[in-house]
Amino acid sequence: MTKLFDIFQLGHPILRQPTERVEDIMNPAFQSQLDKLMDFVMEKGGMGIAAPQVGISQRFFIMSSHPNARYPHAPDVPAFFVINPEIISTSNTQEKDWEGCLSLPGIRGLVPRHTQIHVRYQTRQAEWVETRYDGFLARVFQHEFDHLQGHVFLDRVESTYEVMMEHEWQKQIVENRKGL
Repeated sequence: MTKLFDIFQLGHPILRQPTERVEDIMNPAFQSQLDKLMDFVMEKGGMGIAAPQVGISQRFFIMSSHPNARYPHAPDVPAFFVINPEIISTSNTQEKDWEGCLSLPGIRGLVPRHTQIHVRYQTRQAEWVETRYDGFLARVFQHEFDHLQGHVFLDRVESTYEVMMEHEWQKQIVENRKGL
């Protein structure tokens, strides 16, 4: 397969810049870009990706969820586009859980996130959706939304003691499962 996108990694300036609103969602060039990005994400097997991570400074991301070795209890939600998102409100409660990111390969962090969020965004057909997410889907949405603001998950970690390398995190997950 031909290489369609590069994943920009921490240190690249685009990851720290707020993004621009998508003005013409139905533009054929934008729609083609969405198709290519969806193919790319499916190939990578991630839970999602935000436009800045592939060098596009626009307000959209792909969100999905599926159980895997890292997140065995994740709900199964097919990938979809979130364009021009807004977080309308958040719960008062937060939970910490481990996150990783394609732009920060090999690093995991224990990140506090709101347990419920009320959001609004446009679909790839330019229709507005207003909905609520909770639990894991709220976490994924907030993670990707942060990228549109110029933030990465490490910005939310409360202590450097809550950061570890992927290899060590994987070993601890295996050890914890054996202890159950």
